[in-house]
This record gives sequence, structure tokens and C-alpha cells, in this order.
Amino acid sequence: MAEHDEIVYFDRYKGTTETEKVYGERWLRWTYESVPGRFLLETIVKRAVFSRIYGRLMSRRTSRVRIRPFIRDYGIDVSEFAEAPDGFPHFNAFFARRLKPEARQLAGGEGIAVFPADGRHIVFPDVGAANGIYAKGQRFSLEEFLGDRELAERYAGGAMSVSRLCPVDYHRFHFPCSGKAGPAVEITGNLYSVNPLALRRRLSILWENRRFLTRLESTRFGRVLCAEIGATCVGSVVQTYSPNGDVSRGQEKGCFLFGGSCVILLFEKGRIRFDEDLLRNTAREMETYARMGDRLGEAGARG
Repeated sequence: MAEHDEIVYFDRYKGTTETEKVYGERWLRWTYESVPGRFLLETIVKRAVFSRIYGRLMSRRTSRVRIRPFIRDYGIDVSEFAEAPDGFPHFNAFFARRLKPEARQLAGGEGIAVFPADGRHIVFPDVGAANGIYAKGQRFSLEEFLGDRELAERYAGGAMSVSRLCPVDYHRFHFPCSGKAGPAVEITGNLYSVNPLALRRRLSILWENRRFLTRLESTRFGRVLCAEIGATCVGSVVQTYSPNGDVSRGQEKGCFLFGGSCVILLFEKGRIRFDEDLLRNTAREMETYARMGDRLGEAGARG
């Protein structure tokens, strides 16, 4: 996350620092780093209609021709798929694919919170001290993100995890712990990219974009806020769970259609202790790659 041309992250499984292969990098850089690109961004690309049109194109049968080259170019493991690659009716169906149950195992027991999605993750034990996210000098605004001063006060001093999904990732998101989940409340907004190439220029994208907030009442972790953030070319954010009922740790909550996306979790103060490798890598301004169901942290003293 340091300010350089490449996007690097730490792979929890390989134990190595990797360089991200950015989908559509040339287009992304032109859009966010050039004057004509930024003009197009602000007049057309950030608007929901642009992403809706793109999403519809990815839902046409003709988009199936993109699936095999995408799998090949990004080395996606087809053995994890619940459905054969040639069985998807269009690219969006492939993008929002389900995996075999054994492809994602849940770590630990009920006292362990798990990652809500595959992706590259950063964590902050105190959201108020969350500066230097993606670029030095940028501070996360909890009140603007939540759009509610009273709610922001409840989570002041609390912890936050940010899970960034790339287009190549498994794009279903899940509950980090068990509890009772309320409805997903939409906060309207734009649809900027959430790739670091964009976030390095303006972190406020995280609270300018369209997002959904869900309150999850957990015995072990208190009231957890689960937030899904849409982004450029995300045709839709689909909630697949039943609100106002009990949910289990690792249960599917919903899915993103085409595009990179982001999931943010907020915990009340003292409710979670993040794993040491995540804290260490975040302190180095580096994301950690991990999969849904792997360890995020354990219940804190209040849990």
C-alpha cells in the first residue's frame, strides 16, 4: 500500500510478498491518473447507469466467451467450483459462482471471527487511528461512512477490517460470526473503483460509494456492522440471506456481480483481537491475502 506503481500484498498461505495482477490496469490507470480520464470518470464512469449497462452486458449469453480466457489469464482454480466452467450461462453467473463446501473451511470455533470474503485485508484495532490507509495522510471518516453521528459514536475506538475483493476473487460474502442479522440498509452513492490505484488518490471513495449496512447482534462479538461497498462495473450487490433471523458463522450473506468490491466490518471497542500477522502487515502498510472462513481474530475481553 505504499505509494509506488505496483500493488503488493502478503500472501498468508505462501508466506511471501506478491505483486497484484490488476484486471484492466491500463484502463484503470488512464481513468484515475490522466486529465481526460478523470473527466470521463466524473461525468460518466462513476454513475450507476454506467455500471448497470456494463452489468447487463456481462449477463448476456454472448459474454460466456470471456470465461475460459479469464480463468486461464488469472490462474483460477476450477477444481473449487460447484459447477463446471462450461455450465455458466453468462459471465456474471461465473463471476458470482458458488464453491464446493469443502473449498472453504471455517477456522476455530464460535470464539473466532472469520474473514467475510476472499481478498486482500487490512485491520485496525482502533478505527480512530486508521490513517495511512492506501496512502499516507489519509484518515478514515467513520461518521461519513456510516452517515449517522450517533452510530459513529457507538463504534468510536472500536476495530475495523477492510476486505478488498479483486475481479479474480470468489465474489460471495459471508457472516464473520454467528448472531441475529437485521436488514441490509442501503446508503446511496457513486460507483468509483475500490482498487488501490484509485484509493491512493482519494480514500473518501469508501464513503462516497453506494453501500449496504447490516447490524449483526452476536453473543461473542457484540453488535457487529457488516458493510458491502459497490464499485465501478459492479452490476449489483445481491443480499441472499433472510433478515431479522439467526445466522451462523460463515453463512452466505450475499454476492457481488461483475467488478472489484469491498467488505468492511466494524466491531465495538474491546470486542475483537485481530490476529498478529494481520496487525503486523497492516503496520507495514501492506494488505494480507486470505480466504473466506480463515481466521480474522478472536473475541475480546468483553466477548
